[in-house]
Amino acid sequence: MSVLPILIWPDARLSQRCETVQGEDLDDLIADMFETMYAAQGRGLAAPQIGVMKRLFVMDCTWKEGTMSPMAMINPTIMAAERIPVVVEEGCLSIPGILVSVERPKAVTVQWTAPEGDIHMADFDGFEARCIQHEFDHLNGTVTFDHLTATERTKAEADFLERQT
Repeated sequence: MSVLPILIWPDARLSQRCETVQGEDLDDLIADMFETMYAAQGRGLAAPQIGVMKRLFVMDCTWKEGTMSPMAMINPTIMAAERIPVVVEEGCLSIPGILVSVERPKAVTVQWTAPEGDIHMADFDGFEARCIQHEFDHLNGTVTFDHLTATERTKAEADFLERQT
């Protein structure tokens, strides 16, 4: 397993829609993604964040509390979303040091393929639903800045760029 470099915004790949995974052996990539996510102290990591433009992400929403719950989702689809939105500040491994208030549905139903090839569908709520939606955004070329108004985005981008110098 290897810790891979994480792309930092404004890398153009973070704004690109990813391609569907089709019959590829992903075991080594998924292991490297988990290693990278844990090393970066994250709870989720999408393939485009490491420069792999495929519809795949990993997450473990509970490891920081001492219980491991690793999950890899290949070609995920959000099948349904709760109509009740919740606004929460989100961080992103590709935009370190910046928190952005993002409105998202509080629950989602997701279908995905697991690494062993099985197709799953499940309901998620709370932080898991938020993490899934955040990583799913990455697969579509969306980052947290894209959820802001033009004025909010200009300020958040300036704050981020200032921190990078």
